[in-house]
Amino acid sequence: MYAVIGVPRDPSSFPSPAPSVSSAAPVASAHASRVATPFGLGGEGGINDVDPELLELPDPPRRQRSFTIAVLGLGALAALAMVCALRHDVLYALAAVQPASLGDLHGAPSAVLDSHLDSFVSGDALLGAAGGLRYERPLRDDTFRTLPVAGRDDLWVEVRVPAGQENGRWEPPHSFQGHLERLDGAGPSHRGLASAIEETTAIRVPRGALLLVDGEDPTHARWSILLASLFLGFAAWNALGIAHLVRRLK
Repeated sequence: MYAVIGVPRDPSSFPSPAPSVSSAAPVASAHASRVATPFGLGGEGGINDVDPELLELPDPPRRQRSFTIAVLGLGALAALAMVCALRHDVLYALAAVQPASLGDLHGAPSAVLDSHLDSFVSGDALLGAAGGLRYERPLRDDTFRTLPVAGRDDLWVEVRVPAGQENGRWEPPHSFQGHLERLDGAGPSHRGLASAIEETTAIRVPRGALLLVDGEDPTHARWSILLASLFLGFAAWNALGIAHLVRRLK
């Protein structure tokens, strides 16, 4: 026995065939394009539409940014000023390690002395007892004296007095070897020395007067290279920060 199922005679009652791949492709592509198109770039909202939430965001903090740029600029200028103040020490740190002999400092011409600025020099002289200035430095037990070369007011010598020898019997040496620099353009360690001499001794120091720092060879000034490099790096870092902030403002 077989189970017999009747077949309707009306063709409209047959189920419709499944859509082919070719007919479904346009629908799928249209759906994909509608989903993949972001808002505001040709989608349903239109290419010129703007998200209202973006319009409600506050404006960039331009005042704070301008203040930051000003602080970075001042820091860069201060760092460059320190590099400029250290330039003489840096030049001396790069000088030759063999001293140039100047002979008798009392009769040395000013042109010869000027040609050896920021150099390692040696010379002989008798220092004047009057007009000397005695001072100390932090973290050092020795004391220092700055005395003029006898018969001259444009050349001074700084000598170090070892600890325990500062008394009435101390006599300055007659031979010197060290850094020759200008008093009014000295580095941080001697800045303001000329005005201190004038205020303490009532002796007028002429403009362009020289100072011979006895006992200071170029190796003692190598710290200035490291310090100047540090300030240069700080100035460059601030300049890069300013450039980054200004570029974002455009």
